[in-house]
Amino acid sequence: MKFNSWYLSSFLISLIVLIPIITVFLSFFENTSNYYQILKDTFLLEYILSSGILLIAVLILTFILGVGAAYLVSFYKFPGSNFFKWALILSFAVPPYIFAYSLTAFFENYGTAFTILKNLFGDGNYNKNIPKFDGMIGAILSISFSLYAYVYILARASFLYQSQNLIDLGKNLGFSKFKSFYKVILPAARPAIVAGLSLVAMETLAEFGAVDFFSINTLTTGIYNSWIYFDDLAFANRISFFLLLFIFTLFILENLSRRKAKYHFNSRAGFKQKEKIKLLGNKSFLAFIFCFFIFFISFLFPLSQMLYWTIKFPENLFDLNIINLFINTIYLVTLSSLILLIFSLISNYGNRIANNKILNFLSTFSISGYAIPGVILAIAFITFIAWFDDNIIKSFGFGSIKKIFIGSILGLVLVYFIRFYSLAFNGIKSGYEKMNISVDESAYLLGYSKRKTFLNIHIPFLRNSLLFIIILISLEIIRELPITLILRPFNFETFATTAYISASEDLLEAAAVPSLFLILIASLFIIVTSKYILRENE
Repeated sequence: MKFNSWYLSSFLISLIVLIPIITVFLSFFENTSNYYQILKDTFLLEYILSSGILLIAVLILTFILGVGAAYLVSFYKFPGSNFFKWALILSFAVPPYIFAYSLTAFFENYGTAFTILKNLFGDGNYNKNIPKFDGMIGAILSISFSLYAYVYILARASFLYQSQNLIDLGKNLGFSKFKSFYKVILPAARPAIVAGLSLVAMETLAEFGAVDFFSINTLTTGIYNSWIYFDDLAFANRISFFLLLFIFTLFILENLSRRKAKYHFNSRAGFKQKEKIKLLGNKSFLAFIFCFFIFFISFLFPLSQMLYWTIKFPENLFDLNIINLFINTIYLVTLSSLILLIFSLISNYGNRIANNKILNFLSTFSISGYAIPGVILAIAFITFIAWFDDNIIKSFGFGSIKKIFIGSILGLVLVYFIRFYSLAFNGIKSGYEKMNISVDESAYLLGYSKRKTFLNIHIPFLRNSLLFIIILISLEIIRELPITLILRPFNFETFATTAYISASEDLLEAAAVPSLFLILIASLFIIVTSKYILRENE
């Protein structure tokens, strides 16, 4: 096989993305401080149990919310069904940590709920009757209502293209609607639902902001505390190793599930377009209430809480440099998106023209970075740079490179690149799968070089995929907390880090302004993205 520049470029890009993953595995064998033995004898089991309880509870709740909402908007017509089919994905605009701030602010003693009751009914001891959603329950609710849309989107896509023949089969067997759903419709959508739940599981295990706010000891907070408070990178990587093994198991299961998935299209091969059933009376009302409840709790509730506090405490709005925070956030989004797009395009094209099994395997393995929590990636990156600086750079007599990569925009963007490389790579790959290789061969016959084919034919063909990828990456970076928190330069803040810092200092009112702007900006990106996510032929 000819090792051309495209092949080498694709190989090197995949190798760079793999560095943090390799670092975590190699660091497992390093010596740790006494903190490892102390934690092993005390809180390590609590970390594991808390992570397990959180994961199971979130999976159950997101399954109910996501599948229930997807089923209703896909199979039935009721007031607001066309609105809810896209409005229910707006929960993506509210990261779990911001939902956690809203939940606490509303239900805490003398919080928003107390104020509402006081204004309605006058003075009274309402605090004892207001439920408190903190600790594990608060974390479960915050994460579930923020992430259920993963299950909703994939389940809805599967439900939407199920044939009417499948539904008629349940009727012919004498099944009730519930039994038909349970025995026929749900099993047909199983691969999509499992894929959605796998993404929820990975995000739950990676969540840092909400669990830290509710003071829950999980493996993710253990990793962060090992580095921040005990300055023990080796132990942070050791915990990361165990968490990474579990996440890779979920990652493999998710991929195996997708491989078994069957995609249904309108074709002549017996597909019968289903007709939505119009609900009437109480059934229509209950369907509306269920969807509205999810939409209200997941989006309107945190948005209203942050807006309420912003209006109530306007001094917080004027104390923040909103323009500077906006510029910093957009700067990171723009720079990271461009780098991700350029290198993902090069990597995909290198894979396409090389068609090499080793390169394909390396590329597939490298995209697992999205399954790795941001805390692990940040710690692994710092570990690698420290090792490379001490063992390679200094051995040749050069100065330290730590300041170049740690606590700098360059280091931050590099870790963003590793974290979100799979989004860009898979997005471009899916676009390339629609382009027959004969297009390339025809271009070569016309005298086009590989570079000219790439620039003049491939990029114009992929422009819609590239736009979609930019929006997705932008949304992720706007919401990203642990990577930005750990690797950002001194005095460089975004909406996410500003909200977190205020909340960690028990200044929830001050966290409202950056949280509100984060929700609004993310909502804008989601609304633009929704026409791609919710494409359908109805």
